[in-house]
Amino acid sequence: MQRADEPTEEFEAFAELGGGSEDTLTPEVWRAVGYHPPKGIAVPTLQPGAPGAAPWPDRMRTLLRTPMSERPAFERTPREAKSEATARNVPRVLDLTLRIGELLLASGESAEDVEAAMLGVAHAYALDRCEPQVTFTLISISYQPSLVEAPVTSARVVRRRTSDYTRLAAVYRLVADITAEQITVNDAYRRLAVIRRNRHPYPAWLLSVTAGLLAGAATFLVGGQVDAKAWLVFANAVVAAIIGDRLASLVASRGLPEFYQFVLAAMPAAVCGIVLSLNSSGLRGSVVITGGLFALLPGRALVAAVQDGLTGFYITAAARLLEVVYLVAGIVIGVMLVLYAGVSYDAQLRPAETLVGVYNPPVQLVAAMLLTLAFAMLLQTGRRTLAMVTLNSGIGWSVYGVLAYNATLSPIVATGIAAGVVGLFGQLMARYRYASALPFVTAALGPLMPGSALYLGMLAFAQGHPSAGLVSISRAAALAMALAIGVNLGGEVARLFMKVPGPGAFPGAESRLVPYLTAPRRAAKRTRGF
Repeated sequence: MQRADEPTEEFEAFAELGGGSEDTLTPEVWRAVGYHPPKGIAVPTLQPGAPGAAPWPDRMRTLLRTPMSERPAFERTPREAKSEATARNVPRVLDLTLRIGELLLASGESAEDVEAAMLGVAHAYALDRCEPQVTFTLISISYQPSLVEAPVTSARVVRRRTSDYTRLAAVYRLVADITAEQITVNDAYRRLAVIRRNRHPYPAWLLSVTAGLLAGAATFLVGGQVDAKAWLVFANAVVAAIIGDRLASLVASRGLPEFYQFVLAAMPAAVCGIVLSLNSSGLRGSVVITGGLFALLPGRALVAAVQDGLTGFYITAAARLLEVVYLVAGIVIGVMLVLYAGVSYDAQLRPAETLVGVYNPPVQLVAAMLLTLAFAMLLQTGRRTLAMVTLNSGIGWSVYGVLAYNATLSPIVATGIAAGVVGLFGQLMARYRYASALPFVTAALGPLMPGSALYLGMLAFAQGHPSAGLVSISRAAALAMALAIGVNLGGEVARLFMKVPGPGAFPGAESRLVPYLTAPRRAAKRTRGF
């Protein structure tokens, strides 16, 4: 039995030739070492047309998890002098690939999807032997034409991350058109420039009002009551969230880091809650604080971090989790500073107010859907997508309510299952619209975020009960993990019902790869514990 590190006969033949010129090697030897000659291997017949009808994420994930030496080269539509033009445009193709990957990563796409998009763009422009690599702030791609030619490597740093799902959808459509070989490199550059120049679909003042609406809807979600006091609490939460959003925008314009923006944005809601708790009116101050937390919790970053970890991108996952920790720490510090002051002045903060005392399904369902609608607008989701996102949220919250209140399951288990349903339907909706799944999933998870558990932990610390505080914080972390794992699992389950790209998705592939192309995509890394 031959050892894995022993050279094959083809490699020995290549060594005996001394790595001579490409003309001295036969096509069989070139295939054995995993490369094609720079001028290509003669193919008797070519199959015209785009590289398969399967959606590009499926095709590119299949190739992405294949060693480069085993990846089939697509047979593309014949074009005049295409190979020569592509050879001259290698730097431009790599630059275009990096720019597209930068926009996708900045918009919150997972590292696997970003690499798949970069691989698809490179393949569409005849750069078959490319290796993209994505980390939290750095993306790079390396192209090696053949074994005797020097590789070309380009890199780009992602210095700014923005939540703009309208731009994400436009980039997604651009990648779909590129992988279908419908546009040239120059046309792709023009469309990319238009995408970068596009203005946000919603003005700044509307986003501030939307942030207040999100916090106000959360008060009905966690309060579960509709009365005169509930409407006063709603109004206070709206005003506090708007003030917090304006404070965060002010310090952001001064160049302060995002950590301090979250510290200041969390303070107004905490101040409002303390003021309401100082009098004997019976207003639920704790509900105002909890509603403000729902508007600030970084659910998008958390879901992306866990998804990267589950798909094997551990460095990016660790960096994103660290980002989540810093942002949550900013929220905790902002609220804790106010809570310490309020407790010292004998503010009557009652933790039970944040737990739904009255189970009112219609009110909570409407509040959850309104919260999702506001969250989707804050993420700059396109207008045509808002209705489907809100519907997905209603489905997820209904599942959670049935499991948590009727079936009396653990809130952690109910959250995980509900998130899985959201991920499943979000993936199906995305395939129906031929778009990214993020706009359909991220906002729909808003009502399931662990705002109440996080607030209870901070209040326990402020009141001098560290043991209870640790329990609540741990519960919040467990809910967050169940949320992220559930939505990822739901997306994977959705792919089980979808057509796996087979040989038709890779026309011209060699017969030895047909068994691989008809199999589901491989695991991200290893499948055993060693």
